[in-house]
Amino acid sequence: MAQDRDRRNLPPLNLHVPEPRFRPGDTVDFSDLDIEAAGTTRRPDETTCPADMRDLAYGLVRVLDDEYRAVGSWDPRLDGDTLLRILRAMALTRAFDERMFRAQRQGKTSFYMKCTGEEAVAVAAAFALHRDDMCFPSYRQQGLLIARDWPLVDMMNQIYSNRADRLQGKQMPIMYSSKEASFFSISGNLATQCPQAVGWAMASAAKGDTRIAAFWCGEGSTAEGDFHSACTFASVYRAPVILNVVNNQWAISSFSGFAGAEATTFAARAIGYGIAGLRVDGNDPLAVYAATKWAADRARANAGPTLIEHFTYRVEGHSTSDDPSQYRSVMESEEWPLGDPIKRLKRHLIGLGLWDMERQAAMDLEVAEYVKNCAKEAEKNGILGHGLHQPLETLFEGVFEEMPWHLREQRDQMFAEWEASKK
Repeated sequence: MAQDRDRRNLPPLNLHVPEPRFRPGDTVDFSDLDIEAAGTTRRPDETTCPADMRDLAYGLVRVLDDEYRAVGSWDPRLDGDTLLRILRAMALTRAFDERMFRAQRQGKTSFYMKCTGEEAVAVAAAFALHRDDMCFPSYRQQGLLIARDWPLVDMMNQIYSNRADRLQGKQMPIMYSSKEASFFSISGNLATQCPQAVGWAMASAAKGDTRIAAFWCGEGSTAEGDFHSACTFASVYRAPVILNVVNNQWAISSFSGFAGAEATTFAARAIGYGIAGLRVDGNDPLAVYAATKWAADRARANAGPTLIEHFTYRVEGHSTSDDPSQYRSVMESEEWPLGDPIKRLKRHLIGLGLWDMERQAAMDLEVAEYVKNCAKEAEKNGILGHGLHQPLETLFEGVFEEMPWHLREQRDQMFAEWEASKK
């Protein structure tokens, strides 16, 4: 009874519901974001114990300063040719996005997802990895394939689900797969690739191979159980894997606070698992390259996994089915303080005397023309919705190594009914 009387004096409990800082129509002000100056974050040895680098999960690895100069210990000191190749791959990725977005609006495919503003997260990472390191992407890392020189026509064939689609129309548009490019099949079920990547890395280590794995997921996906299962296995077995969390501030229409961004950083997820954690400026191609190379070297030295949070911003809608103006201020992308990754690398190269605005304009025109020609070539194989592009029997192929009896029975029944319908 005394306890009941005491309880009456307690304030009522409150439930905190995260709320985005800016809604449609709001004035956007990111001035309170704690963004460390480029070059100030320390760079530890790749084999450093995770407990001795906790501060890096709360900082921000940056290389390019406000004058677009490469500064600090994280500067990867890349040669001019590599920098120009990264710039072109990012520009090509953006041109590819623009063309395929337009194709969807023209009714040539049902669905598309752009990575505008996030090109560095995939492209720069691809250059830091070995070409045969296995990538387990989410649906916004088309830059991995493009950086690895995978044919754009093949990617477009998959988007159009046409007769040249190697996946025979069994995947949604943009869910590519290429064993030859070490690019694991994309899954629409979020975070399933996380434990798959760790398992692949464990198998590589068990076989005494030298290849590592990397996965990419959005910050919202870190709330999925698969992500935490992956962290557990990666930590326990010191799997040679890189866990990339792309914090672009939005998971469809849910802002990052619903996944825990108000309480801490996503790189800090690593601390509880005893994993090395890095928080990186995801719009700085040199920082993404440097962090990925650091994590890859760590994995190859058998020092364990690394979780990298790429702090970036989703400029476009979640997909062609999304209208971001319904839930966020249209000013957000313009006011994002970390800028545009293509512009930043372009300005860096100009500062080095390796590039100029005229060559940039010529390259932009060249990649746009190249993408247009690839699209025309892919469209010769058909576009989505214009007839049956794949033979009917392929409906049952490529799923099971040995087709189960009940599927064989259904296939035979389907063929019988199909023949009967022709009479």
